[in-house]
Amino acid sequence: MSEGIRATYSRRAVSKNIEIKKDEQTVTEKEDVTESTLEIEQIRGDPSMLQSMTVKELRELTRRMGVSGKGNKKDLVSALMDSLGQDATGKEGTSTVEKNGQSEVPSKRKSAASVVVEQNLETSEVISVTPSKRSRTKQKSTKGTTPKEKSVTTVKLNKTSIQKEALVVHGTVDDGEPWTVLVHKKPRPEWIPYNPKVMRPPPLSKDTRAVKILSWNVNGLRALLKSRGFSIHELAQREDFDVLCLQETKMQEKDIEVIKESLLEGYTNSFWTCSVSKLGYSGTAIISRVKPLSIKYGLGVPDHDTEGRVVTVEFDDFYLLTAYVPNAGDGLKRLTYRVTEWDPCLGNYMKELEKSKPVILTGDLNCAHQEIDIHDPAGNSRSAGFTKEERKSFETNFLSKGFVDTFRKQHPDVVGYSYWGYRHNCRKTNRGWRLDYFLVSESIAERVHDSYILPDVSASDHSPLGLILKL
Repeated sequence: MSEGIRATYSRRAVSKNIEIKKDEQTVTEKEDVTESTLEIEQIRGDPSMLQSMTVKELRELTRRMGVSGKGNKKDLVSALMDSLGQDATGKEGTSTVEKNGQSEVPSKRKSAASVVVEQNLETSEVISVTPSKRSRTKQKSTKGTTPKEKSVTTVKLNKTSIQKEALVVHGTVDDGEPWTVLVHKKPRPEWIPYNPKVMRPPPLSKDTRAVKILSWNVNGLRALLKSRGFSIHELAQREDFDVLCLQETKMQEKDIEVIKESLLEGYTNSFWTCSVSKLGYSGTAIISRVKPLSIKYGLGVPDHDTEGRVVTVEFDDFYLLTAYVPNAGDGLKRLTYRVTEWDPCLGNYMKELEKSKPVILTGDLNCAHQEIDIHDPAGNSRSAGFTKEERKSFETNFLSKGFVDTFRKQHPDVVGYSYWGYRHNCRKTNRGWRLDYFLVSESIAERVHDSYILPDVSASDHSPLGLILKL
């Protein structure tokens, strides 16, 4: 092993077993210290994060920083900000990190950066560092850059013969566009982050017949309409879509008529299905300014149709389905139901429709299909939405039956997420999942002009996604 990457405080033991054990302990200690340091750097870049932390989390942070952890939340926040070299307004002073000489990155800037991956040993672990703010990573050394320089961070940790290294940053990055930073624990050299500003094709000419469909898991439509910033009205104005598909509306049948009347002008055709087995749960809808030929609710199987998870509309050229696929749930309680009953039923239903015309399925399918579709594959191997059973079911019941994942077809090496959990600041640090899809029959896959995500729309924990299909 090269002396250049050997930890300076590790010592060769007499016994090989002792050496390996001590080496592993050294890496663990390094990772803990590094993770803590980078969390502090992230908080230093955004002091408001302290206000959203619980008292328990603040006390744990003070313990790791060696700061007095006494008093109420206000006292803890004040003590932490003092330690970080900031006053109560967030103005920077002199921090412990600066005193120790660790490289600092300007807090607000845009920087063009290239994909750089150093991955020449058995494993690679990469999270993210932006030219503007550092997100929580396992990191040892950082090469600071000026705003005009390329941004590359190399991580070198010693664990027997395994080297963990390389941070990849690609594209134009600033505080408001975290999705343009590659955040993934095991990226491949060819992977790049999603940036719709530069990755979407030019618009079609006005004389080209096409349909634009948007899909969005709104995580509670009434709440979104009342209080969560970017609205469906703004989305319609900006995107000028023909059809909008919604999932997880959480509506009750008694409330639908009122919502329909006030939701969108010009979209006079709307079709809703609600959960009747559990009120205020699940729910899907299709809202269109084009009148469909037919409408169907559910899959035609009573056991699957009490939660309001599927609406199908038929247009001249295709069938369109919006679906909210059941989550495997806490403790994977519904995993067996999901992969042995629900997914096969939905896949067979789509194949039956396909006998008469092509099919488009969109919605929250609650599965990150491949490792590229989730920021931490290994850490979520038994998490609902990324179990091997769900991923295999996705392949078997949809892709192997001839339905094409349009985003992945258009962007085979792009890391783009559509869902970020509310906890742990996941959206801001781009620790996401791609759970939302447009799947289309193979017969119309080549007519897809664009399949895209709108990551800047953050009123829900999911972002909308769009499909433009030439007719």
